[in-house]
Amino acid sequence: MNRTFIIIKPDAVRNKYSGKIIDRIESEGFRILGLRLLQLSDSQAKEFYAVHKERPFYNDLCKFMTSGPVMVAALQADNAVQKWRDLIGATDPAEAAANTIRKLYAESKEANAVHGSDSDDNAQQEIAFFFKDSDLIG
Repeated sequence: MNRTFIIIKPDAVRNKYSGKIIDRIESEGFRILGLRLLQLSDSQAKEFYAVHKERPFYNDLCKFMTSGPVMVAALQADNAVQKWRDLIGATDPAEAAANTIRKLYAESKEANAVHGSDSDDNAQQEIAFFFKDSDLIG
């Protein structure tokens, strides 16, 4: 069993899709190890997305991610990172496969409903950014 990290982004929380996304997570066989609703501060967003600091979209991304509450979660499943990335679909919902989370719930390439770790190593780092080991079940 592997772990992955997800964020239900401000657009999806604002549009009341969080429950539908969580239901989908569970119905697809993921185990939720930890789940929190929070408001990212500017400094948290900048630190979390520091890997993108030199990219032109960095400031807009940080502003978007602090624009409203988000839900963060640590999930567990076989091949969790790839399984989640397959479930969420392409970054641009116009290019996402049918019935993926982004096809169903994303507004645009920028407001794309969810984040998912892109590797096992990043999943560990991202989980540790938001959760202590004692916060996680399992």
